Amino acid sequence: MKPLTNRAKQVVNKEMTFSEKIYLPAVLGGLKTTMSHFFKKQATVRYPEEVRPFSDVFRGKHVLKRDENGAERCTACGLCAVACPAEAITMVAAEREKGEEKLYREEKYAETYEINMLRCIFCGMCEEACPKEAIFLTTEITPANYDRSNFIYGKDKLVEDVNHRTDITTRQAHKNLAK
Repeated sequence: MKPLTNRAKQVVNKEMTFSEKIYLPAVLGGLKTTMSHFFKKQATVRYPEEVRPFSDVFRGKHVLKRDENGAERCTACGLCAVACPAEAITMVAAEREKGEEKLYREEKYAETYEINMLRCIFCGMCEEACPKEAIFLTTEITPANYDRSNFIYGKDKLVEDVNHRTDITTRQAHKNLAK
């Protein structure tokens, strides 16, 4: 039978020398390699204490933005859910009631809005598809957890707090440059 590659190596069964039998040169060579790594710069970042710099276009945790008056921008059009290749976004639309004008911008709003972060691939397609600029991916890292149910982000985790606005000016600048 013919070999598939030309990388065949002829095996020779030669007698080992005394220094090869005691393995001392091999052990010393390994120690030399190990000691040389002690004096090199570490590649590891000790995460909780040190945070490595991220790119301006890093896609992290999602946020549903509010407008200048504090009303939710999302009008439950469903374009983000349709654009999502991982099908991670689900929403239920509802009609705005009388007296809720300050809560929602349009007559229609997202009663429930959920993102399954286990399915999300952080591609940014939802951000690109939104005509109202309601959803953005921030530079914040999505926290780890041991319970799968904690990775379903509802409006309680997604909608930004009125008192603590999320800065997405760099994301908006990069989005406008892409257009």
